[in-house]
Amino acid sequence: MRIKSFILTSLVIFILGAMGICLNRTNLILLIMSIELMLLAASLLFIVGSSFFNVLVGQAFTILILTVAAAESAIGLAIIISYFRIRGRITIKLLNILKG
Repeated sequence: MRIKSFILTSLVIFILGAMGICLNRTNLILLIMSIELMLLAASLLFIVGSSFFNVLVGQAFTILILTVAAAESAIGLAIIISYFRIRGRITIKLLNILKG
């Protein structure tokens, strides 16, 4: 396939993640999933650029992005689980309990 189709696919995935963040203002799990979708779109773009230009730096950045995304998901889900145990709901509107 041509590189334009991969770039377009990555752009569509990124826009879907951004729309998920903009349109979802109530559920924290969907918010984290949208952020992960945006990070995976960026990873796809790094892989495509790396393979097109025959440079390994894009693949290294992709591994870094996936590592940070996994850590971010684990920490975010741990916070959401503790918040759910306290409140019984997972909504952003009632998130004032986590203020320090």
